[in-house]
Amino acid sequence: MFVDSHCHLEMEEYDGDRRAVIDRATRQGVSCMLTVGTEARYFPKVIEVIEAHPNVYGGVGIHPHNAKDYSEETEEAIRGCLGHPKIIGYGEIGLDFYRNYSLRETQLRVFRRQIELAVAARLPVIVHSRNAKEETLEILKGTHLGDRKTVIHCYSYDLETAKKLLDMGMYLSIPGTVTYKKTGLVPLVRYVPLDRLLSETDAPFLTPEPKRGSRNEPALVKLVVEEIARIKAKPVEEVAQVIAGTFHAIFLGNEKGAGNCLS
Repeated sequence: MFVDSHCHLEMEEYDGDRRAVIDRATRQGVSCMLTVGTEARYFPKVIEVIEAHPNVYGGVGIHPHNAKDYSEETEEAIRGCLGHPKIIGYGEIGLDFYRNYSLRETQLRVFRRQIELAVAARLPVIVHSRNAKEETLEILKGTHLGDRKTVIHCYSYDLETAKKLLDMGMYLSIPGTVTYKKTGLVPLVRYVPLDRLLSETDAPFLTPEPKRGSRNEPALVKLVVEEIARIKAKPVEEVAQVIAGTFHAIFLGNEKGAGNCLS
């Protein structure tokens, strides 16, 4: 029933117990997980994980932190993954002007280029945006995404920005920070139509309360969905089912998607 629309099961944090982590999520009712490779070095592990686990799907793309390393070789590595039937998203890609691990101009150029690749591959786009609100909006408005569904992963901006993104047809993904005491996400979750929201863990990062301080994992997406349901004043089962349907429509409703996250 539950869906973790964004996690990083390929990362080293799970090398000791990856199968146990995925099995635990499945037992908790997580019907689909999308593991997202953010560097070329992770792409082979993404493929390995999605081939080993029926309810885990993959996305690939170069994170803005690593935009400085983008090259023809990187692009070839991406292209080599895009034809896989269980690679259902392109990302996470975007802009991060909080850390600035890559120069801003480099991030902007690589973001635009990867959107072109995502459109050519007919894949939904998964966007990372931090401290780059206006630049992200400008690029998303100016690119030819067409009918490519676009998800703003780990949404952290204000309600006014959310309204602009919703008007552009985007979806907003809510992480474990929605459970934090000083979260600013409550008014946003209350406002945004349920069928435009996704749930995610961003595991191993952003562990929700009351598990904050420990390693995050997909099983804990249940806590995110429960908090969304509390804010929306709706039954958890209803919220989980709507989110699963939205995930299925975005990522599995095209010609590549043969799976089902609705049960």
